[in-house]
Amino acid sequence: MPAAGLPSVDRSSRERGRYSSAMSNITLIIVIVVAVVVIVAIVIVGYQMARQRRTAQLREQYGPEYDRAVDLADSRHEAESELRGRSKRHEELGLRSLDSFERESFERCWSNIQVQFVDDPSIAVRDADLLVVEVMSARGYPVEGFDQRANDLSVRYPEGTQRYREARRIAQANEDRTVDTEDLRQAVTSYRSLVLALLADDEDRTRHNRTGHENN
Repeated sequence: MPAAGLPSVDRSSRERGRYSSAMSNITLIIVIVVAVVVIVAIVIVGYQMARQRRTAQLREQYGPEYDRAVDLADSRHEAESELRGRSKRHEELGLRSLDSFERESFERCWSNIQVQFVDDPSIAVRDADLLVVEVMSARGYPVEGFDQRANDLSVRYPEGTQRYREARRIAQANEDRTVDTEDLRQAVTSYRSLVLALLADDEDRTRHNRTGHENN
């Protein structure tokens, strides 16, 4: 009689073994699925955080130019890509420092423009616009086309670039005699801030390089 019961015991053991194996497989699958979901979630969160950091960095660097780029682009992603392109282009520019003679010459030119404004504001605005181009060219900036000049400047002088765009708008309107003296004064003030920023930035870098050489 005992021998007759053995097949039943073996069958029961095999069924328990199959059940245990199936449960182990299901548990493994669940663990793998959960792990994949967690990894994907981490990747998504990490990507979003990295993108937020890039956005914050671009906002800080470009200031008002960031908002302008977003307004003009079809999407925020496109605007940020365009701004990163500006930075990359700027890194490849062959910018140079002015010597003391060049810097003093530009400073005298600006002083003459300020004096000229009293007698002829329109001519002063025109000359101020030309002086910005001359200083940029002397520093090594490409100067073909206003939009490209403004984009190049925005990498280092976002606030000044915003004022430069407004000053340019006034200068162009001045050609049609559609602005008043106060508008022209505002334009000259904006040009002045950009010219002095270009000269001061160059002077600071020259002084820094000189100090570094002396320390060495």
